[in-house]
Amino acid sequence: MTGNLYRIGLLAQSLLYIVAGTNHFWHTATYTVIMPPHYSSPDALVRVSGAAEVLGGMGLLVPCTRRAAAWGILVMLLVYFDVHIFMLQNASRFQLVPKWALAARLPLQFVLIYWAWIYARRAQDQTPRLG
Repeated sequence: MTGNLYRIGLLAQSLLYIVAGTNHFWHTATYTVIMPPHYSSPDALVRVSGAAEVLGGMGLLVPCTRRAAAWGILVMLLVYFDVHIFMLQNASRFQLVPKWALAARLPLQFVLIYWAWIYARRAQDQTPRLG
C-alpha cells in the first residue's frame, strides 16, 4: 500500500471508530436493543464497547500504539459478529432495518477486519507517519 493511501486509510479508520464509539454514548438505547439477551448489563456493554471504539480510533493515530489499537479493533470486530448474527436471526425484531442490510453487515465485518489487520500486521518502524 502506498504511503498516501496508507495514511488516508488510517485517518479514515480512526475517524470511523471515534465517531462510531461516540455514538454509543449519544444513542445508547439504539445499541442496547440490538444486544443479544444472553448478555447481562447491556447498557454497560454498550458504553464499554463505545469507549473501546473511541480509544481504538485514537490509538491508531499514535505510532507507538497503532499496532495494539489495530489488534484491539480487530478482536472487537470479531466479538461483534455475535450481535450481527443475533440481529439477522431475529430480523422481525428490527423491522426498521431491511433484512438485506442485516445480511450485508456480515461480509462488511470481514472487510473491516481486514482493514484493521492492515495496520495490525505492520511493524511500528515500517509505519509511515501521518504528518
